[in-house]
Amino acid sequence: MKIIQSFSFLLGFTLLLWSCSSTPAPLNPSIPSLSFPVNEETCLEGTSINDSQSSLEFRWSAAQNVESYRLDVKNLSTNQKESFSTSGTSYSVTLSTGTPYSWDITAVGEEGSESASSVSWKFYLAGAGITNYTPFPSELLAPRSGSSVTPVDGNIALKWNGSDVDGDLDYYELYLDTTDATTLVQQVAAESSTTAFIVAVESSTTYSWKVVAVDANGNKSDSGVYSFLTN
Repeated sequence: MKIIQSFSFLLGFTLLLWSCSSTPAPLNPSIPSLSFPVNEETCLEGTSINDSQSSLEFRWSAAQNVESYRLDVKNLSTNQKESFSTSGTSYSVTLSTGTPYSWDITAVGEEGSESASSVSWKFYLAGAGITNYTPFPSELLAPRSGSSVTPVDGNIALKWNGSDVDGDLDYYELYLDTTDATTLVQQVAAESSTTAFIVAVESSTTYSWKVVAVDANGNKSDSGVYSFLTN
């Protein structure tokens, strides 16, 4: 009888350990989809607070296995980023009008799961009396800042993206030198969203570069400076 009781106890204890060790891992959240404000457009739906600020409601679709969402909003003129946490699929933020922004959403799941981030969208928040908007700051694609690149026959390709909500992007000013990217190398026509330009470089040298986008009205935006090393 004691043998049967001991066996039952050991069996129950083993089953308990098995059930504890087989706890399923938390499910990772799915990637949220952005809804509003729309990518690369002028946003006209903000609620005016004063002459220079409006309240804007960001909206996105629900993701699966989510505990909360993190909204990241970046001022593309100053590169300052703000983050906000919410359990819903919308959130209102006070922003400066007549200013370019980017935004994205990160879905946060249970502890132990991996967060999932959306794509990043850009928009201009409309301002009173503004009839033409400055181009979005160009996105420098290659070489990335801090990277190393091997020249081919003494040349490398500089590559970037540019866009403008008004559709009147005219040309780019390409700056490149070994100090602070203040030397204008070339004016490059804005013929497509992605532009590549070949430049001559020296080996084993650190270069700095930037792109200034210019529209038909003379409005300009600065990409910011990236640096890279040639092999």
